[in-house]
Amino acid sequence: MKIIFASAHDTDSEPWIKPLQALVPTAEFQNWDEHGPTIGAQLAVVWNPPADIFLRESKLEAIFNLGAGVDALFRLPGLKDDTPIVRLEDAGMAVQMAEYAAYALLRASRQFDAYEALQNTQFWTPQPDIDRRKWPVGVMGMGVMGARVAQTLASFNYPVAGWSRSGNDLPGIAQFVGRHQLSAFLGRTRVLINTLPLTDETRGILSRQNLLELQPHAHIVNVGRGEHLIEEDLLALLDSGHIQGATLDVFRQEPLPQDHPFWRHPRITLTPHVAAASLREESIEQVAEKINRYLRGEPLTGVVARSKGY
Repeated sequence: MKIIFASAHDTDSEPWIKPLQALVPTAEFQNWDEHGPTIGAQLAVVWNPPADIFLRESKLEAIFNLGAGVDALFRLPGLKDDTPIVRLEDAGMAVQMAEYAAYALLRASRQFDAYEALQNTQFWTPQPDIDRRKWPVGVMGMGVMGARVAQTLASFNYPVAGWSRSGNDLPGIAQFVGRHQLSAFLGRTRVLINTLPLTDETRGILSRQNLLELQPHAHIVNVGRGEHLIEEDLLALLDSGHIQGATLDVFRQEPLPQDHPFWRHPRITLTPHVAAASLREESIEQVAEKINRYLRGEPLTGVVARSKGY
């Protein structure tokens, strides 16, 4: 069994291939070589792989993705419709995303921006006490990531609701399901946290029309994909005051261009796609376990449903 490893984010593949080889000793792992010959691999372990990988390695039986998001793979030529794609599940990402969401929520609701400004002017001025009832949180996407975010924020006694395509019944989390309940979900939300996968159905979902349904002085936290957000609509709603602030980790173009208005907007906090990184050790262990199950002919979790896009 030959397995090709290809990751644009890791120029040194040895820290990945060596432990994978030790955990899957019956297979032969090889690093992608853009100048080398086709090896006829049966499996691939990838993260943001080269554009021609599926054209050159045309005998792949399955693809194991080193991340939860698989939308980038669908854009590569040569990917066969019947080739299973197995995505990473959590691997240390969910708790990081919950931390990020908590940071954004607490910075807004506990008025830490105001206190930072007061410190700069040397004013000792306590702000009004927090009333969590005035800070209802809505989490879009209730998979592994979104569920962890929702449960974490609910543990701080914020009113939290989740919205998803198929629902996820969690204690203490109000549930909204499907397009017909999206308007009601948005209308009860002041802090909107997007953890959705990117599909044709969710592309552009953070639009002017939807964002206007949020409660006044809303905050947006986008840790899903940049293509979820219509950037011009956010800027207009920030300027109008309907949106009070935004914390953004993902963008339509990455790295974000130097002349992009997000860099200088006083009510936008941005980070360079770091909300939740796949931790190497956890990722290796999970992918190795999935490969071994595949080789033994056992059922796999994390198999992407092509019809849904995730």
